[in-house]
Amino acid sequence: MTSRQRHPRVVILKTGTTYPSIRERFGDFDDWFLRGLSPALDTTVTDVTANDLPGEPADWDGVVVTGSPAMVSDRESWSEAAARWLARAVDARVPVLGVCYGHQLLAHALGGEVGYHPQGRETGTREVELTAAAAEDPLFGALPRRFPAQLTHRQSVLRLPPEAILLGRSAFEPHQAFRVGPCAWGVQFHPEFTDAVMRAYLEVQAPELVREGLAPDRLLADVRPAPQASQLLPRFSDYLLTHQR
Repeated sequence: MTSRQRHPRVVILKTGTTYPSIRERFGDFDDWFLRGLSPALDTTVTDVTANDLPGEPADWDGVVVTGSPAMVSDRESWSEAAARWLARAVDARVPVLGVCYGHQLLAHALGGEVGYHPQGRETGTREVELTAAAAEDPLFGALPRRFPAQLTHRQSVLRLPPEAILLGRSAFEPHQAFRVGPCAWGVQFHPEFTDAVMRAYLEVQAPELVREGLAPDRLLADVRPAPQASQLLPRFSDYLLTHQR
């Protein structure tokens, strides 16, 4: 690194916290993203549910938005403020990666529709299929056409924002990944999850899953590693390192 170069400044917008038992074993949402992102990034975590938003979007070279137990459709004040901030980030062409809640919040911020999935919850390891457009995408272009991914959500992007490019889908979820503009991505699946974290989620969710008519034992048996999905975090890191603003 030359004297004129610097580490890209990235802010993780933390939009909630995981179950206490999972946090005790594996850490929290921000820990998982920090594990997957490159150490060459200058990374800051801001809990937007309790703190002010981190300055202006243009102050940052990249933005990551975590998952959350909250629901975008509840339109809590902190969430709506974060949505407006994200819209400004996209306008400024600051690279953004929104995951699960972050994916839905980004879609909402840009004019899409978010709400409960009409078929209920999706959880466990599922297969994501990429669209033809993904072949030319900076993050998805090197991934296989189909790959496993970890998922857990009840709300979905029901309608993509105008001008969004659909990049991925699944049998259950038609909007698994999208991009708006050159560098704002939303992914419903969890690239930050390990298979151990996915199993822990299913174990905690088991009573609710039974009430919802799902089979936690079968879902647990189907959990497997998802290394291709996890590549999104280092690939986003590489994008920031090679497209430094």
